[in-house]
Amino acid sequence: MRICCSALFTLAGLAAPSIEAKAQETVAYVDDRSDGAALVRSLYNAISRKEYARAYGYFGASKPVGEFKAFADGYANTESVELKLGKVTTEGAAGSIYSAVPVAIKSVERQGKTRFFSGCYVARIINPSLQVPPFTPYQIETARLEEVSGPIDRAIPAVCNAP
Repeated sequence: MRICCSALFTLAGLAAPSIEAKAQETVAYVDDRSDGAALVRSLYNAISRKEYARAYGYFGASKPVGEFKAFADGYANTESVELKLGKVTTEGAAGSIYSAVPVAIKSVERQGKTRFFSGCYVARIINPSLQVPPFTPYQIETARLEEVSGPIDRAIPAVCNAP
């Protein structure tokens, strides 16, 4: 299963600004795991910069996107991505904090084909006051995306649910 953007797939707050990236050299490095929305923005920053190992590292131990090679290969034809986030919901449960992050993604492939994806990411952090070293920041626990028709502004889900 792939996270984006070369094939149709399914993977098991506040509104945030859009991120659009054209080339690795023009996109500043962002690695922010302070909340679920920041983590998803960092994921797409890594994808925009073609830093697939960093992007893959944002997923929790269960790796809902499968093996690294398949994940990276899924972006082989991707020239640029644009990310829009919807209203993030955050809640606590059993010693963890979960953030449900609704997303819409516009992907432009090498041949100029534009595709749109819609779905939800769920990020999780063990309550920081309960952690012992080494500290583990927010990680993506689940990702569910599907290809949709555009435009990107209409592709943002109204709601995502945290577990």
